[in-house]
Amino acid sequence: MSVAEQLTRVRERMAAACRRAGRSPDEVTLVGVSKGVPAQRVAEAHAAGLQDMGENRVQEAAAKIEALAAQGVRPRWHLVGHLQTNKAKTVTGLFAILHSVDSVRLAQALSRRAREPLPILLEVNVAQEASKFGFTPQEVASALRSIVDLPNLDVRGLMTVAPQTDQPESVRPVFQRLRKLRDELGLRELSMGMTNDFEVAIEEGATMVRVGRAIFGERAKP
Repeated sequence: MSVAEQLTRVRERMAAACRRAGRSPDEVTLVGVSKGVPAQRVAEAHAAGLQDMGENRVQEAAAKIEALAAQGVRPRWHLVGHLQTNKAKTVTGLFAILHSVDSVRLAQALSRRAREPLPILLEVNVAQEASKFGFTPQEVASALRSIVDLPNLDVRGLMTVAPQTDQPESVRPVFQRLRKLRDELGLRELSMGMTNDFEVAIEEGATMVRVGRAIFGERAKP
């Protein structure tokens, strides 16, 4: 199946989830996660109408962004993976939004480097998995107070990575908890939901879903 056909299927599933939740599909941004995906397949997705792409690693992203821009392909780029504080200088000007700000120290480093307001999301480790990054739900309000007034940062909302599972219903409480936190903090965006669980995330209020395999297929093994 082509990238365009897979993209159509994902959009159909998103629309069905929106109908179940009484939402408009226009309320949800689809971010195609292109980690490990060749630039040509990203170009195919963009040609099929996908305007937002997400990358996990800065080095891979920088090369891909440059190669695609040379072909006239310029989607909005999202950084959705972990960012080390010492690499803060490498992302300003490269990405339209950062989904994974997971410490006050990282936010401070980004603030020092940014030359204009940089949209960010605060990553919350809702399930408090040892293998995941992010603020705990108990920490995020205090972190937001420390970050919100930093120069050149625009805190748009929250992001989480739910536990990996083949049973999407099992992570519904994770999405519900993040939505509740977002509402309590008076923020707008909710980046949650990936290939295995994006429909449940949409039903629970996601405004951005990060979908890779369902659009681009399985990644080649390194």
